Amino acid sequence: HPALNVVRQPLVAIIATGDELLPPGSTLGPDQIISSNAYGVAAAAQSVGARALDLGIAADRKEAIAALIRRAVQAGADVIVTLGGASVGDHDLIHDVLTSEGMRLDFWKIAMRPGKPLMFGRLGNVRCIGLPGNPVASIVCSQLFLKPLLARLGGRNFRQDVRTARLSAAMPANDLRQDYVRAVVREDAGTLVATPFGIQDSSMLRMLADANGLIMREPFALAAEAGAECSVLMLR
Repeated sequence: HPALNVVRQPLVAIIATGDELLPPGSTLGPDQIISSNAYGVAAAAQSVGARALDLGIAADRKEAIAALIRRAVQAGADVIVTLGGASVGDHDLIHDVLTSEGMRLDFWKIAMRPGKPLMFGRLGNVRCIGLPGNPVASIVCSQLFLKPLLARLGGRNFRQDVRTARLSAAMPANDLRQDYVRAVVREDAGTLVATPFGIQDSSMLRMLADANGLIMREPFALAAEAGAECSVLMLR
């Protein structure tokens, strides 16, 4: 075979934002936290054959964020992923900076939990995804949005691993948002049984680390009793 058709690996530039963030190994001051989301997002990208370029942490200043976005474009990124700053607080600057750089916004804020502040747009040929700052939300949104995008850009097929299981505990009625509930899924006598964690705070990585599935609850789903069927998105 003297010639082969190939697809270039997509390049993902990852930009964390926030004055409160410090790299691992730093000594934390008041109101500071370790920047961890970039590692999970990079792993998600690499799992579908993409390359990850971590551009570090941008301070909560428009010029600092814009400088890293320009670096991502100059590096030839196919996708720019920003972490945090996609909501509507005083320090949530991602939308303003990206649009000032020329991004055409496709959508911003979606009816899901966790991950409501998610943003997507295009900066020329570069796709831009604004992920929430909460760690669980950033990882769940990477599974639902980033991985399928990167797989498609890399010429791969991608299908979420959704299975039918039975609830081990009752669940309350849902509100207007699609809910992705962290859970442990085990096989019991040939049937998958999903046990949701009692705490679903999107800042708590431990629950996500212990989970191997997400119970998918439709908007306005009725209360469900233990033993009821449910759909589960398997994480591994």
